This record gives sequence, C-alpha cells and structure tokens, in this order.
Amino acid sequence: MADPVPFRGGGFAPRTKRGVGLIVFVGLIAFLEWGTRAGFISALTLPRPSDVLAEFGHFYRSGRLWDNLLPSLERLVVGATFGATAGIAVGFAMGLFSYARAGLVPLVAAIFPIPKIALLPLFVIWFGIDEASKYALIAFGTFTPTVVATYGAVDNVDRTLIRMGQSFGLSWFSITRKIVLPGAMPGILSGLRISLAIAIILLVAAEMLGAQTGVGAYILEAGSLYNLERLFVGVSILSMLGVTVSFIIGRIERRLLRWRS
Repeated sequence: MADPVPFRGGGFAPRTKRGVGLIVFVGLIAFLEWGTRAGFISALTLPRPSDVLAEFGHFYRSGRLWDNLLPSLERLVVGATFGATAGIAVGFAMGLFSYARAGLVPLVAAIFPIPKIALLPLFVIWFGIDEASKYALIAFGTFTPTVVATYGAVDNVDRTLIRMGQSFGLSWFSITRKIVLPGAMPGILSGLRISLAIAIILLVAAEMLGAQTGVGAYILEAGSLYNLERLFVGVSILSMLGVTVSFIIGRIERRLLRWRS
C-alpha cells in the first residue's frame, strides 16, 4: 500500500501563532532600552523606553490622559462612522447599478488622489475651526478609500455564483444579501483597515490646528517644547489606538467570515 502524500498547502491556511507578536515587540523595546543606556543610540534623538513609560504614568496620574484621549476618540468615532457608512453605501451603489458606476467612478477617481490633509484649511473655511471641520475632514478621508474598496469588492464577486442564484429563481434582493454581500465582505473589511488608519492620521492633523485638547494637540505641544518623552507618549497612544482598531476589525472578520474556514 502506497504511503499517503502529505498535504503541502499549509501556507495557504495560516494559523494563529499566539505570543509571537508580543515577543517581537518586547525584544524591540529591550533593544532600544539597551541601546540608549549603552550610548549606542543618542538620547537626543530617541528617549529611553523606561523614561517614556514613566512619563506615561505621570500623564495618566495627572488626569491629562483622559482629557486628551476622550475628545480624540469622539472625533474619530463620529467622523469615521459617517465616512465609512457613506463609503460602503456609495461603493455598493457603484458596484450594483450601471448608472451609479458610470456617473461616480470618474468622480471618485478624481478626488481619491487628493491629499486630504491639504484640504484641512478649506474645511476650516467651510465648517469653522470647531469640531465640525474635524468631523468633516475625518469623514471625507475615510469615505474615499472605503468607496474604492467596497466597489472593488462588489465588482469582484464571482459572476458564476450570481448566475447560479438567478437560475434558482432568487430575487435581486436575495442575490445581493446572500451572494454579493458575503462575497464582498472580505474586501470591505480589508478596506476598512486602511480607511481607519487614514482616519487616525487625519485626526492628528485636524487636532494640530485649532484644538485645545486631543492627542494631536498634545503631540504638537510636546514637539514645540522638544520634549521627546512626551512626544513619544503621544505617538505610543496613537500606536495603541491603531492596534485596538486592528483588533476590533479582526474580531469582526472572524465573526462574519466564519464561512471561509
């Protein structure tokens, strides 16, 4: 009896390796701590991680952490929610309806390459220097990549599955709900990862102009004082915010895309 041939497609079914990311992160921090203490890395260009941690503890105990983090979270959630919701709706319309595709694809292609940060003064003129301009900038910056990702995901759904649904007499709504939406969901969620990362970048840019509180305002203040410990505290908060967003998207993917396993 011939020996069974081992399955060699394991690389196409990646498994979760718990703890590897944490080990890499801890190793990097340990290297930076050693480098700054040994003089291999200049303290004028990169502060010690232990000093940044101590500054973060002071930032937390003083109450300034929540004074700056909560306004940033509110701006991010409101702006990104409006932008992502509108982007998914418009992207679906472009993918499903010929007239929407013909009319909106050139428009989206024209506005997508525009650096959204460059539009911040324009949004300030339109909406004022208060919260509305920040919401609008984040929403617009989230909207365009979400549209592109959603449209591409809907357009790439296997046409054979759609024809199969039509042959079984499914209605347009049933085909959209049972075939198009599940087929496009991986691409939509991947696009949301990029869109929310862009939203965080635009959040910082918006808070550096005309904001008294927020992570961006805190980073701008630390940079103007050339306080590297405080500057890296702000950068670390943004990094943790990005990791949190990525974790949430990952949980949503595992819940909505269980059919792929």
